[in-house]
Order: sequence, then structure tokens, then C-alpha cells
Amino acid sequence: MDRNSMFCFQCQETLQNKGCTKIGVCGKKSDVAHAQDQLIYATKTLCVVTTQLRAEGKNISSNVNRLVTLNLFTTITNANFDAENLMRRVDETLKVKAALLENVDDKIFDESKIGVLATKNEDVRSLRELITYGLKGMAAYLYHANALGYDDEKINAFIQSTLAKLLDDTLSGEDLTALALETGKVGVDTMALLDKANTETYGNPEISKVNIGVRKNPAILISGHDFKDLEQLLEQTKNSGVDVYTHGEMLPAHYYPAFKKYKHFVGNYGNAWHLQQKEFDKFNGVILLTTNCLVPPKENYKARVFTTGAVAYPHCKHVEEIDGKKDFSPLIELAKTLPPPTELETGEIVGGFAHEQVFSLADKVVDAVKDGAIKKFVVMAGCDGRQKSREYYTEFAKALPKDTVILTCGCAKYKFNKLNLGDIGGIPRILDAGQCNDSYSLALIALKLKKVFGLDDVNKLPIVYNISWYEQKAVIVLLALLYLGVKNIHLGPTLPAFLSPNVAKVLVENFNIGTISTVDDDIKNWIG
Repeated sequence: MDRNSMFCFQCQETLQNKGCTKIGVCGKKSDVAHAQDQLIYATKTLCVVTTQLRAEGKNISSNVNRLVTLNLFTTITNANFDAENLMRRVDETLKVKAALLENVDDKIFDESKIGVLATKNEDVRSLRELITYGLKGMAAYLYHANALGYDDEKINAFIQSTLAKLLDDTLSGEDLTALALETGKVGVDTMALLDKANTETYGNPEISKVNIGVRKNPAILISGHDFKDLEQLLEQTKNSGVDVYTHGEMLPAHYYPAFKKYKHFVGNYGNAWHLQQKEFDKFNGVILLTTNCLVPPKENYKARVFTTGAVAYPHCKHVEEIDGKKDFSPLIELAKTLPPPTELETGEIVGGFAHEQVFSLADKVVDAVKDGAIKKFVVMAGCDGRQKSREYYTEFAKALPKDTVILTCGCAKYKFNKLNLGDIGGIPRILDAGQCNDSYSLALIALKLKKVFGLDDVNKLPIVYNISWYEQKAVIVLLALLYLGVKNIHLGPTLPAFLSPNVAKVLVENFNIGTISTVDDDIKNWIG
């Protein structure tokens, strides 16, 4: 492929819902796209080796496992825009593979197989990419669990053996379809591991009010998903005079008991990731990106942006982990020299409705359903995005009958979490479970309701799934829901471009997956 061209269709906003070929809608350039392709291929070849070694009864070190996990996470949408950083990871991966082979020159590297379009058969390509993107999302969640000291060899082995299978040209469409559903199963296990890591480390989320105004102190804004990074930042900013605010998917940190002790942990600033070029400028202070959803920063605030973990952007300062710790003192010292945030809004938002909190309300919820006060639950989880068509989700939430309750998690909530939709007998009509990985909480809530009502099928519950997606973590959530037997899921604003017509047909026929239309029609057809 021409080095000035590329092909990527892994996110919902891919050009014309077909594929980005010159520059990504996300902002990545062709050299970054090529480097990501090389890193994915190098990682697959490494996994051919690790899978063979496991089959011979040999152990794979945690360092190798975490290299694979980080490589996958690094290529997720809006994480790493630094081609040199990515190519260093390619070199490191190939060196690790050579060491595992005891420096024997191997032949598991064929440049003709690099990139999405290297797979010529459209349906095989579609299934391979569906699985690859599911693994990227799974790796993101495993990375966060690893950061808290939690791991699972079975998950590592599955990720690596599956990556190896994606180089196997003998696998049929049926084999790959089964592998996609198995990816969903292990996705559930991974989200359960992260849930355990978060709750055992920081406590079970509690119903919490989160301030969305500002104070008059200098501040650091932390964005992303990594609670370990947040914990270290809060410890290092104690008594410094610097406040800490969350942004985007870090908002749910306010629901965890362990973080409530920090008096300088003062609220959430701004909205979903795609508005950061406007909102980061007004924040005035230091910004720390711990995971994806980085939008290429503008020059007027770029010097205040720091990255860490899987995130990187050319000429932005990167905080490395050394012996399990990160030194945030440069951020703190810079923050002290900067003005406090410009206020965007005032008030509070409420969240913290993860599975244990909702289970404690189970009797109240069940009574409301039996009495007819609650007629439907609507799962509006997933991702937000910048397309105008996503205003649909705000209008859909506003149009829902007053006897419906929204179950949400992920940054999709920013389309409606500041609406005043009221409550039903004290039960808020918007129940925010947390980050995108807390889709696991929503699944547990559905399974709990199935048991309480004595149903034999989760699809008999009064639940509608209206899910917006953007990147690869949403893909693993989708595969997890399919594995759990959930049908009638509506995906929007569009179906994934990487689903070939035949693969999409299989999903429609077996799981009745559909997309959205108009607010009025969807309310009429799904809610009644």
C-alpha cells in the first residue's frame, strides 16, 4: 500500500461508513495507521510463538502477557498518535519473540499479511476484524485490572491463541463465527475480573452527587479510565493546593468510597471526549490523559497536556511507570503556575448505580414493575461521538414515556445525564452504572431481574437495548451481550462498517440486531 494512503474502519465515525483511506476521522495520519497495522501483525506473530510454547507445557511470563495486552490497547481508537512510539513497540515485540525462540531466525513474518485489506475474502476479513476489535476492547479492560494487581492466565492464553488463529487461513467462516462468540464469553470474564479489581480495591460504587461547577484553586483534569493513575495523582496532590477534576469516562471514580476521602477531589469538568478541544482550552490547568479518548490537542493548550500508559501524542510529555509508580510532580508544579478553571456549568449529576447498589434497591424496583409504575427499562449505554446524528440519543431520552427507566454506562450518558427526567417512586429515571466496562453491571442487573421474575429467558424482560457505539471497547461489550443470549439489540448511529453484508445477515438472523431510525418510530416500535 502507498505510504501516503491507509485503510482503517475500526470506529463508528469511519469515513462514509466505509473506511478512512488518507487520514483518519480520529486525526491519525497514514504513518500512524501503518505503524498500528505493523504492531498488530507483530503481536499476532508473537502470539503464534506463545501459543505453541503453552501447548508444549511451558509458562509465559507476565511481562510477555502484559506486552501483548498493551500492544492491543495502544492501537485502540484515539489512544496513540505517535508513529515513532508505535514503531518502538513493534521492535520490542519482535525482540521478545526472538528471545522466546532462543534467537532462532523464524519465518513468521510476512509483510503481505499486514493490514486489514491483506485478507482478500470480504467475509473472512469481516469476522477477523470483528474478533480483533473485540480483543482490543478486552485488552483495555485487562490492562486496568493488571494495573491493580489482578490477572487471569486463562484470559491471557485466550487472547494470544485467538490472535494466532487470526493468521490461520484454514479456519472457515463457521469457525470464526464461533470464535467471535467465544470472544464474547471471555469478554464477560474480563469485565468480571476488572469489576472485582475495582470493587475490592476501592469499594462498591455508591449513589453519589457529583459537582459540575469549579473552585478557585489551580487544578489538574484527569481523563480516561485508569483508576490507579487517579489514585496516585490524588495521593501526590494532597496538601498541594491543587484541585483534581475528572473528565469523560473518569467521572464514575466519584462513585467509589475510597476516593471520597480526598477533599481536593472536587468534581467533574466538561462533557464527553469529542468536546475536549473546546473544553480543555477553558480548563486552564494541566490535563492528564490516562487512556483513549484523546483528540489531537490544539496548540493553545497542547503544552498543558500530559499522557501516560497506552496514550501518546507527538511532543506531548509522557509520564512513564517506574517500578509500578508514576511521578506526577511535573504536572503538579506546572498546575501551580496556572489559573483556575473557567466555569462551564453549575449543579450536580447523580450516579453510582452499579450492580450491588441496584441489588439493594431490588425490592423497590420489582414492586414498581409489578405495580406498573415502571413499564420498561431502556439500556442506553456505549459511546458518545461528534456526529450530529447522535443528537438522536438526547431526543430519544427526552421522548421516553415517564414510566421508563434508562440504564446507562460509558460516555453515551453525556447525551442525556444532565436532563431533568425526574424519578419513579424515588427511583431516578437515569441509572448510571459507571464506565463502559460497567456494562457488566447492566448484564448482572438484567440476569438478577430475570431470576426475580422467574423467567427462563433474559429476552422476556421488559428491557430495550438502544446502544450507541464508537470504538473497540463497545465491540467487546456487544460480543459479551450476544454470548449472554441477549437479542434485539439496536446499534447506532450506524452498523459497523467492518460487518460485511453476509456477516451482518448472520447477526440479524441469529440475534435480531438492528439499527435506529427516527425517535418517533423507535419509541412507537420498541416502547409502545
